[in-house]
Amino acid sequence: MPTLLDAARAAREHAFAAFSHFKVGAALETEDGQVIGGCNVENATYGLTVCAERVAVFKAISEGHRRFRRIAIVADTQTPTPPCGACRQILWEFGGDLEVILGNLQAETARHRLKDLLPFPFDARLLGENPGG
Repeated sequence: MPTLLDAARAAREHAFAAFSHFKVGAALETEDGQVIGGCNVENATYGLTVCAERVAVFKAISEGHRRFRRIAIVADTQTPTPPCGACRQILWEFGGDLEVILGNLQAETARHRLKDLLPFPFDARLLGENPGG
């Protein structure tokens, strides 16, 4: 049976990384066990590039999912490749304290809780507003 890391590896194959050649795949598990894949999509200006983690979250939200358990992220590196700061923020806002599983093309390389990667997050609590409104 394929694992969440396998799903992230498969999503990585769809990455558009024509400029950096650094392909990343992500697989986000919903509360009901569905898996939503995402890959990085680059743009010549770099600033408009979207990371695999954000693609997976936005795709899941656009398909009606609202609650998530964990995310797996895969890159072709020997050391763990954690989500960037922007992705950590998006993951926190839409997923809370997710389990973050990191891997490469061969194996799992690390596991973290999102709260450990983003210890003092900015979120709707600080605005005094109801999220999703």
